[in-house]
Amino acid sequence: MRIALPIMIQNGVTNFVGLLDNIMVGRIGTNPMSGVAIVNQLLMVWNLCLFGGMSGISIFTAQFHGKEDEEGVRHTFRLLFMLGIVLFAAGILIYTVFRDPLVRLYLNEEGTAAEETLAAAHSYLQYMYFGLLPFAMAQVYSSVLRATGETKVPMQGSLLAVSVNLVGNYILIFGKFGLPAMGVAGAALATVLSRIAEMLYLVLWTHRNTEKNPYILNAYASMKVPALLLKNCFIKGMPLLINETLWSAAIAFMMQIYSRRGLNVIAAMNISQTISNLFSVVFMSMGISIGIIMGHELGAGKFNEVKSHANALSLFAVGMCLFTGTALFLCAGLFPAIYNTSAEVRELAAGLIRIVAVTSPIHAYANATYFTIRSGGKTVITFLFDSCFSWTVSVPVAFVLVSYTDLPVLTVYLCVMLADLLKCIGGYILVQKGVWINDITQLA
Repeated sequence: MRIALPIMIQNGVTNFVGLLDNIMVGRIGTNPMSGVAIVNQLLMVWNLCLFGGMSGISIFTAQFHGKEDEEGVRHTFRLLFMLGIVLFAAGILIYTVFRDPLVRLYLNEEGTAAEETLAAAHSYLQYMYFGLLPFAMAQVYSSVLRATGETKVPMQGSLLAVSVNLVGNYILIFGKFGLPAMGVAGAALATVLSRIAEMLYLVLWTHRNTEKNPYILNAYASMKVPALLLKNCFIKGMPLLINETLWSAAIAFMMQIYSRRGLNVIAAMNISQTISNLFSVVFMSMGISIGIIMGHELGAGKFNEVKSHANALSLFAVGMCLFTGTALFLCAGLFPAIYNTSAEVRELAAGLIRIVAVTSPIHAYANATYFTIRSGGKTVITFLFDSCFSWTVSVPVAFVLVSYTDLPVLTVYLCVMLADLLKCIGGYILVQKGVWINDITQLA
């Protein structure tokens, strides 16, 4: 809990402000909200690509820290920095060249509603470009701090960011204190300012506290990294980068599949996902924490203890999600009522939220086993476990049920979510076999 709680607070506050952000945009109307939802779905692919690449390197960071090898941590920091720059450039290129075709994938209707949604998406995205670099750099510093056990500072940076975002949203979306009302563009600008604030906080704290972060000394003196470490980070990290990219692409594609049932479905899923994310921080934070703890223990050579610790932590994560899932289920009908949208969208959103609540323990266990296996560097296995599963099971189930049946969207969504039971079975078997228990820093 010492490691997990700050991560929960950080992600919880971030998602809570995301919820308020979403509500503020939702007060403008259903079409602007749908436009912002589409862009955020597309940006999620880049965000998780960044997360996946940095997670692969952070596996080494955690194990180097576990054996108190500061030079090894310094080398992984340099790799994180270079990866952030490369992915920033790739993101700008892709979202500039393919902006219109990507957005139009979700517009399966003609008329005024579709045009208003497209215009809102364009307005939002043109500002979000400026947030990609500060977000990437914030993730560089946040990743190395978390991997070395310092989770409070990223939490503090996130609290600063969400404060800036919340105030900025109120002022810029609705035009307060004499400023013009910018609508969705104001929401995007507030997000950019918050990311800049977070980046500056993390960079300044890290460099001003060198006694706690000795790896940062001379970190920028050169970008030289041992060839063997670079090779092994690539071997271990590339599957994670590809995994997160393909997994997020699968989620985005499933949203596109659901959108074939109308723009109301996009609006309802946007409401559902925003609120559900607030409650899912528990199992997501537990998964990240399990990965950090297992990485430290593997780096310290505690091979006889890690399996029992992994099992206990996984069950703890499930137990916590039974509690939060119950709370989410009971509150499912309240949240959609806040939005300025139709009764149909509200009812559909409430049903989606209830499904997420009921299936949250399943996702908690699958997530815990994923991070456990990943902590030992078994990234190819996690690639098969995560993104391959999404594309070979989840996406086909959604596609077939939406395209070839008249089942209600709620029934289709429930079937897709329950499919993750297969991941739980596979994850349990892999964790118990102990194939993930190894010290990968011996190879670097």
